[in-house]
Amino acid sequence: AGMNGTAIENFVCVIFNVSFMNCTWHVGQTASGDTQYFLYWKTSKKEDFTGCQNYIKDNYGRHTGCTFQNVTIENKKAYFLVNGSSSGQNIQSYKKMIILISDYTIVEKLTPPLNITVNCTEASHSCEIQWQPPRTSHVKRHACFKYEIAIENK
Repeated sequence: AGMNGTAIENFVCVIFNVSFMNCTWHVGQTASGDTQYFLYWKTSKKEDFTGCQNYIKDNYGRHTGCTFQNVTIENKKAYFLVNGSSSGQNIQSYKKMIILISDYTIVEKLTPPLNITVNCTEASHSCEIQWQPPRTSHVKRHACFKYEIAIENK
């Protein structure tokens, strides 16, 4: 239900520092100026939706995003619902189920690798560099990571 073009557009979420998540969207093209959107999400079909507690607002005070803390998406699925209200029109709801490993609606910005050590030996003119994989919200297989090392001579 609701008028075409009133639902949010360009819904994207970014996970950073392992457990923080920002979700943002654009106001629907035909939504009236007094339209307000509300985001709800959950990580399994069985649980109840949780509403956003910390909205990002545009210059007109409309909700155009949400920030979450202490996010864990254990089973690699997340369900999102954004509905809206307006005094002059019915607003279409936006629903999305995201599978983290195949859907790029959620992006994760990784932390740098951990515990980096460098041991160089003058005799062999070589260096051994070791590190641990970055902390991540959902990638458990270390073989998934690819690394690039930039070496500067000084």
